[in-house]
Amino acid sequence: MKIGVISADSASESRVAITPDAVRKLRKLGFEVVIQSGAGQAAYYADELYQAAGADIASSRTEVITQSKIITTVNDLPAEATESLSSGQIVIGMLDPYRNTQLDTYAAKGATVFAMELLPRTLSRAQNMDVLSSQANLAGYKAVLLAANEYSRPFPMFMTSAGTVKPAKVVILGVGVAGLQAIATAKRLGAVVEASDLRPTAREQVESLGGKWLDVPMSAEEAETAKSTGGYAWTPSEQYVKDQAAVVDKALSNADIVITTAQIPGRNAPRLVHSATLAKMKAGSVLIDMAAGTGGNVEGSVPNETITTDNGVRIVGAANIPSQLAAQSSDLYANNLVNFITTLIAATGDDASASLALNLDMEDEIQGALAVTHDSQVRLAKR
Repeated sequence: MKIGVISADSASESRVAITPDAVRKLRKLGFEVVIQSGAGQAAYYADELYQAAGADIASSRTEVITQSKIITTVNDLPAEATESLSSGQIVIGMLDPYRNTQLDTYAAKGATVFAMELLPRTLSRAQNMDVLSSQANLAGYKAVLLAANEYSRPFPMFMTSAGTVKPAKVVILGVGVAGLQAIATAKRLGAVVEASDLRPTAREQVESLGGKWLDVPMSAEEAETAKSTGGYAWTPSEQYVKDQAAVVDKALSNADIVITTAQIPGRNAPRLVHSATLAKMKAGSVLIDMAAGTGGNVEGSVPNETITTDNGVRIVGAANIPSQLAAQSSDLYANNLVNFITTLIAATGDDASASLALNLDMEDEIQGALAVTHDSQVRLAKR
């Protein structure tokens, strides 16, 4: 059974779905691997490294697709590539399923398509397949470095003969995987860090990393509700949202660096920083909008561009930060894919004549959750 690896079809995407190390793991499982020539070049994985790991090199994307039973990709397949698909093939990648306009085409082609973003993250056996966490961890780290590069002052406090240099004040909005890594990185660089999240239960994680929690007053009843749901299923009151906005507005007015991380699969990113708040910020302060590619947390942010406001605030639209760490993010992503692929196969025959066979099971809690098309049907529920 052959697994194909295609090149990313985007000037802003440097990652590759399968690395040479992942090729070795797949070959040990019994797979053959074919990779489009140059697919790993932007992540510093040359064709020669893939050949040394046992992969075949194909000259075109079409050649990879026509040879492969399973096709791996970072993002969605280009429209012209879907025309080469045939019934029974499998496509695996980060396919932005709720915004994907090709699901009907995949279904019509008879392909089974797995969107890795839909992984049930609460399942313990799924943790090593969690592409959102593996990529967000790196993104949170890199976001702080991007901010440090844009900021015109140092992060840590310095004692010099000419005077004391104050540490940078960093505010992190959104305390998921990316936000927590951003807190840890900013602290390591010597900044004073504050953080906020809609989930009050995130406070303990923030403080464990040395950050200050931007506390919002709440009633005892509301606090108990938030605690009992873990914060995820909690719907805050209008008063809480209003009070939180006031607390955040004050913190941002005094901040040197702001990093926003909030994204919602299938929806536009929530707007966290409005123009009224931007107008209060200091000249030279920097905002890194990690959600710029899905609508932006910061009003006025533009994907892959840096905008300077009239009052001298720099807004960095960081649409695809993991691609800036392509070698490492590809390595982690490839491991996620290998771990998922192992759920799709079963050995047949005895030890002497064992061979690989597909074991597609839509009743499986992982496969069923990730499959967006199967048996010529679109399985994804609309949002």
